[in-house]
Amino acid sequence: MSTRNIEIETSVSKAFMAQAFGPEFERDYYFDPHRRYGMDVLYQEFIDKAYPDLDALYTESNLGRKKHHDKRQVLVGGIQPNMIIGMLLGAEFIPSPGGDADISPACWADRTIEDLPAPDTLVQHPIIRTFDAQIRAIQREGSLIPIPPFFWDASGRAAIHGALTTAQKFLGEEVFMDMLTGPDRVHGVMDWICEANIILVRHFAALAGIEISAVHVGECSSCMIGHKEWEAFVIPTLNRIGRELGPVRLHSCGLSDHILETARTAERLYSLDLGGETSVAKTRKTFGPDFPVSIAPPVKLLAGGRVADLKNWTMNLLEANAGGRLTVLYHLEPQYPLPTIRAWHAWLRSVAS
Repeated sequence: MSTRNIEIETSVSKAFMAQAFGPEFERDYYFDPHRRYGMDVLYQEFIDKAYPDLDALYTESNLGRKKHHDKRQVLVGGIQPNMIIGMLLGAEFIPSPGGDADISPACWADRTIEDLPAPDTLVQHPIIRTFDAQIRAIQREGSLIPIPPFFWDASGRAAIHGALTTAQKFLGEEVFMDMLTGPDRVHGVMDWICEANIILVRHFAALAGIEISAVHVGECSSCMIGHKEWEAFVIPTLNRIGRELGPVRLHSCGLSDHILETARTAERLYSLDLGGETSVAKTRKTFGPDFPVSIAPPVKLLAGGRVADLKNWTMNLLEANAGGRLTVLYHLEPQYPLPTIRAWHAWLRSVAS
């Protein structure tokens, strides 16, 4: 078993910070960048002091990276990307003081494609204009670095939700049935989402002076469909994102063995971000040892409280990985027993060094 090319990335959730500091994630946390900056700095200083062994970053799961974190960065509109687009279509923003925010569900349920605004008009929406004004104000002040919506650190890597995942959030579970009974509607919805993402990412990158280095595409829902549907519905949007924005890091959080061969055909796919149920042996067989892969342990193991179970999962992972380029990542939640996590993390660091 070779352990070369192993990295560890730890992120910390809002719920974890709410347990330490109290439930503070009200609406102004997301829409007042200076308040957010003060809270984010406080949280990061606490993490660095209390848990230096974890080398963790307070950020969204799988998005911000500590090696690209700038202490002067302030997140403007740091809201999950499909929620931003949902708000532009009239969805209500729903903060949760003790954890992650959300939007009102199924904001497209009673609409047709013809009812939707042209994607290039979205940049004129009052919410986008508000974020634009905040970015310009921070730029004029000069002491901080604005990280605009759809970005999470100073690396230039954008982040969007995949068109299928966003369609499911906007239309509800019926989107999967519509693939069979009304495929043209689903293609239309996904094409609109894809174009909206491209326009908004380009808009904010230009305003903030960011060169887009890559795009994280969170296709959380795509593991719920078969490989034929994946080829018909997901691949076209991934290819367009790759061509128009940059190399794609594909996130699929569930069991994804059945889509690996199809995913390999995406034109500018450069990295995979997978859940712990996916076979790394099959991933390596499909993509080879040099293809970057990140993977998270199953939540049931992180919450289970047994170091031995996490070690066993990790040993199987490393054996299947066969020395390939691998990042083991996890998002720290309050239900995870810290002594277990710290012991496993220390062991993993020793194994990977």
